[in-house]
Amino acid sequence: MQQSALSRGLITCHCCNKPAHLRHEGQKCNRCGTRLHARIPNSLTYTWALLVASAAMLLPANLLPIMTFKSLGQGDPATIMQGVIQLLEHDMLWIALVVLTASIIIPLLKIVGLVILLLTVQMGWTTNVHQKMLMYRFVEWIGRWSMLDIFVVAILAAIVQLGNLASVVGNTGATAFAAAVILTMLAANSFDTRLIWDKHLELSEADT
Repeated sequence: MQQSALSRGLITCHCCNKPAHLRHEGQKCNRCGTRLHARIPNSLTYTWALLVASAAMLLPANLLPIMTFKSLGQGDPATIMQGVIQLLEHDMLWIALVVLTASIIIPLLKIVGLVILLLTVQMGWTTNVHQKMLMYRFVEWIGRWSMLDIFVVAILAAIVQLGNLASVVGNTGATAFAAAVILTMLAANSFDTRLIWDKHLELSEADT
């Protein structure tokens, strides 16, 4: 029968990685003084809350203008999709692909991935556990690239300032998108992947 470290009362400090015997929740690590928990407290609740908030922020991020691209003194505020179209019209194909990927595709993949992981724990889906761990690592890794769109807008706003010839200005949608990205990154960090293995072990023991 498989046994987890937790079932033996063993954990490691998430700050200094020192092994310890868990006597009670919230005890302090005798090396660094960090409070120890067997699992991240209220992990699912915090992750759901952050994920819902992130999804809510994606609405204004996509509906409100993210930037204003002016050429020869003419130009109107544009949403993400309008910005992609404008970049294509100005022969900025690669920048348009970066904006499309970072602004729409990546955020949706992150949200869908986290929802699947949350349902894995709550619904007891223990099939393909290793694939779900790969999914989590992908969501966590790709989170750092989600801000690429904001960096592109910021760089364009700083560089493309040619008076009436051409200029780029960031708008409110960029702020909402940055908030959505930060919230998804926090959601990924608050999700405790050990809960997946706890559920897997629990159902395995029930089957035997």
